[in-house]
Amino acid sequence: MKMMEKNDAERAKKHFFAAQQTYYDEPLTLVGGDGTHVRDSAGTEYLDAFAGICTNTLGYGDTEVAQAVAQQAKELIHVSTLYLTEPMLDLAEKIADIAPDGLTKSFFSNSGSEANEVATLIARTSSPTKSVDLLALDHAYHGRTAYTVALAGQSQWRNFATQMPHVAFVPNPYCYRCPFGQKPESCGIECAKYAKHVIESQTDGHPAAMIAETVSGVGGIVTPPDDYFKVLKETLAPYGTLLIADEVQAGWGRLGDGWFGMVSSYGVVPDIITSAKGLASGFPIGITITRPELADTFKGPHINTFGGNPVATRAARVTIDVIEKRDLIANCKQQGEKMMAGMRDLATKYDAIGEVRGKGLMIGVELVHDRKTKAVAPDYATKMLEEMRKHNVLIGKGGRYGNVLRIQPPFIFDDGDVREFLEAFKGSIATLR
Repeated sequence: MKMMEKNDAERAKKHFFAAQQTYYDEPLTLVGGDGTHVRDSAGTEYLDAFAGICTNTLGYGDTEVAQAVAQQAKELIHVSTLYLTEPMLDLAEKIADIAPDGLTKSFFSNSGSEANEVATLIARTSSPTKSVDLLALDHAYHGRTAYTVALAGQSQWRNFATQMPHVAFVPNPYCYRCPFGQKPESCGIECAKYAKHVIESQTDGHPAAMIAETVSGVGGIVTPPDDYFKVLKETLAPYGTLLIADEVQAGWGRLGDGWFGMVSSYGVVPDIITSAKGLASGFPIGITITRPELADTFKGPHINTFGGNPVATRAARVTIDVIEKRDLIANCKQQGEKMMAGMRDLATKYDAIGEVRGKGLMIGVELVHDRKTKAVAPDYATKMLEEMRKHNVLIGKGGRYGNVLRIQPPFIFDDGDVREFLEAFKGSIATLR
């Protein structure tokens, strides 16, 4: 271990909260990056296949974003949401143009947690019965505020404030480990239909909303069947329950089909969309998008001091422009297919790979000790992170059981990056015995 890394680890232990989490046995201090690669304090370069947890959409050092941010910082950095700014208005108009028809109003915040909290508050204020009940999915993750912790469907993420609000949980469309013991080709989307039972047995009978990630991130890149959201929305409709699409990780083209995955990949228009992360290429931002009739019921007063910050909204507007100009949504689809094909080929040779799943550049690899029993292998996932680091590639991990590798790289991944990744993956998976 380099002396700099040792000192950084000691400094972090001395000055950070114990709750602060870092990957790896020996913490990694990153100091710079270029394109799809980052470098640490010792000068080692790594291919970043996790993109700052699905955030650095355009990679590192994009000149268009950097120039726009520098110019904006010279003109106006902050005024709060008590005033209008041109960057905030420009971004809101652009999002109204690319969002599904009818979803024309936005509320800006700083993070996905805040965006999800605003969405649930909108649902509650617009509910004809003012219901305080909400639905979420098993294995879900929606943020780290007191409110969104209660929406978490994993015990390890429900460690604070789980008493608020009242949330009932619906089975997750986790086909690899189907809660009903069914097969995707014959299940009839039973997990979505089961929401009826949950509503009638565990809520006041008309919950305000159900929140669902289009493709889960922290939950292990659980990728629903094609008809899942259609059946789910039909199941919720008789109860007046709104559908909130949490696209904090899946939005802005990452799934390779369009700007918003629930619409473009699954053909369903939700009532509310939330997002954050990749919208501004690494600058803190959150957004809640909905129809005017829902937005206008949320009269507040409500304020977010840094929401709609001019620098962040300028970065977001330029990020959208670059995605369009470089056709990066199509690139997500193409490179994602190549990566999944390569890893599925390796799955024929290495039994530790239980399943490779995902859409676009949102990919999960579930690791198991035994393919027949599907015995979870969180120890394999931890080892793979370390092995990939040795091969100079950064990835993430997650899943209900901590045994899923998360691969969510920048949209600018190219053929060379895919080859580099697959070579490292092959060398790393071979160490699992």
